[in-house]
Order: sequence, then C-alpha cells, then structure tokens
Amino acid sequence: MSSLQLDDFTDLIERPDAAVRRDAEARRERQSVPPGALGRLDELGEWLAAAQSAVPVRPVERPKAVLFAGDHGVAELGVSARPAGSATELVREILEGARPVSVLACRLGVPVRVVDMALDCDLGSLPEDVVRHRVRRGSGRIDVEDALTPEEAEAAFRAGMAVADEEADSGTDLVVLGDVSVGGTTAAGVLVAALCGTDASVVTGRGGVAIDDLAWMRKCAAIRDALRRARPVLGDQLQLLATVGGADLAAITGFLLQSAVRKLPVVLDGVVVAACALVGQRVAFRAPDWWLAAHVSGEPGQAKALDRMALEPLLDHGVRVGEGTGGLLALPLVQAAAALAAELPEVPAKTDEPQETAVE
Repeated sequence: MSSLQLDDFTDLIERPDAAVRRDAEARRERQSVPPGALGRLDELGEWLAAAQSAVPVRPVERPKAVLFAGDHGVAELGVSARPAGSATELVREILEGARPVSVLACRLGVPVRVVDMALDCDLGSLPEDVVRHRVRRGSGRIDVEDALTPEEAEAAFRAGMAVADEEADSGTDLVVLGDVSVGGTTAAGVLVAALCGTDASVVTGRGGVAIDDLAWMRKCAAIRDALRRARPVLGDQLQLLATVGGADLAAITGFLLQSAVRKLPVVLDGVVVAACALVGQRVAFRAPDWWLAAHVSGEPGQAKALDRMALEPLLDHGVRVGEGTGGLLALPLVQAAAALAAELPEVPAKTDEPQETAVE
C-alpha cells in the first residue's frame, strides 16, 4: 500500500489569485495601448500576475529548463527512429551544448537541469547531480509488462516533487519542462488514449525524428496492447504510471503537481509532458491553471491532451525535436508579456472640467 496520498493535492492546490487577475485586467484597461491590441500577450500578462499575486506583474528573471530523462523498454519494438537505450547520448549532447535546447538556453541565458530517472547506462557515466534521483535502469516494456513496480512509481513521483521543491526554494520563477527519452512518446500515447477514452491510432504520432510507416504501425500496435493493460487501473493514477508510464513520466507528473502546490508556473513542452499533465489533471482539477502550453508539436496525442485540459499553445512552428526546445521558444513571449504589462504607461483618468456658473 502506497503511503503517497494523491487526493491531498486537490486540497493543496489553489487556483491563481482571481482578485489579482481582475486588478491586472483593470490596470490593462488603463494603459496607453487599447486592450486587445496585443492579442494573447494581454492574457499572458494577466495569467502571470495572478500566478505571482502581483500587480504590476514582476519580470520573469530566473527561468529554468528542467528535463527529466529515461529509456523505455518499449523502444525495443522499433517504435522510435533512435535505437533502444540511446537516450544517454542525447543527455550527453545536451550537457555538452550540442542540442537545440542547449543552444537556445545559452542564447536566452536559461540554466538547463537534466534529471536522470531511468536512463539505460551506468551511474558513473554521467555527473552526480544528473543521476542522483535515478529510480531504475530503463523502464519495463509496457505492451507486455509494467513499466515500474508500485514502489518505483512512488519513488519517481516523489523525486519529481522534490525537484519542484528544490526549484521553488532556489528562487526559480518559471520552469520550462521537457523530457529526454527514447520510447517516451509511445508511453505518452498510451496515457492520453486511456485518459481520453480513444483508440491507439488516434494518438499515435511519428515522434521527434519522424518514423516510417512500418515503424508507425509497430508503435500503434504497442500502444494498443499497452492500452489494454492500462484500462483496468485508470482509477489509480499512480498505478497507471507504474503500469504504462515510466520513471521519467511519473517524475514529471509529481513535478507538475508539486509546482502547482508551490505556485510555480510551468511551461509545457511536448507530448510526453502533456500526457503527464493530463494525469495531473485527473489528480487535481485546478492544477492546469498553473501551466502554459508552449507550442504545437505535431503529435496527435499532445493535441488531444491539451484540448482536454483547455490549454491553447502559444506557437505553431512545426518543432518536433522535444527536450524543452519548443518551451524555450515560447519563453521570450512570456517575458515580453510581463514587460508590456508592467511597463506600458497608464493613461490618466479623464476628469470633467468644472462648469462655470453664471453670476447675476
């Protein structure tokens, strides 16, 4: 029996401050540029003000990209363009500055934190600060076996919560959340299909590096088989993550929920994070109010999950690479919205000129 009570999140998570949001909207109506002229930037500024409980909104000065990493046993079926167990190579390239997320993060001045939850490599092959939260080496093949034991699922979920607390305590004021995985989009597809009550073919995408038709059919079959295993445990979100998720997905879900508890805004990157957010919504219905969808990744599972949570992506540039890249692309928009909301001057209120009275 798990000692982790997910129902507690329902009471712990509050919505962003509605009264502050109304104050931010009122302030926006007094500014020199007419309301609506800045499009979604107005909405973003008001969302940030409510999340911060501050009018005018404070600038986003200490963002952080947090990436949870893991290998998935289902990749052995050839559902990914990358070989099974190769996520470690991606992590090394990120740390060396050779991935798109690394380049963007350097350009934007955003630190990148990689958290290994289930990479298929020796612990000594990566830095200690990357591997210290690892739960296991690789996750199980979800079409025929559980990804994790219940104990591993709870440990991964708690690790995600711990990382969220570490970021909130260190002064991070906004997180761009992503994943680094091989086979992760297959697990994400299962979660979305299970939670949305749809078929495997509806959520099966081509992945970051597009797979061919044969690989797509293998992926669809794997999601179909895992979906049969997922449906009996839909009522227990932690067991669902153990059955068809993975250590990285369980950690992302824990991170998302604890970030909402700590009132730390999160920008969601791709389909893996969106699937975990959908699980988080099942746990605590107010949690998505603290999350912002960065971009359209082209993955049908992501579109399905975001639609279910009523989250509208900011960007649509066809970026499929994952690893937080799309989230970092959206970050300057969020920062611009904060600057405009705070710095545009207010127009002085009009006052009626006093009427001259006739003197007899």
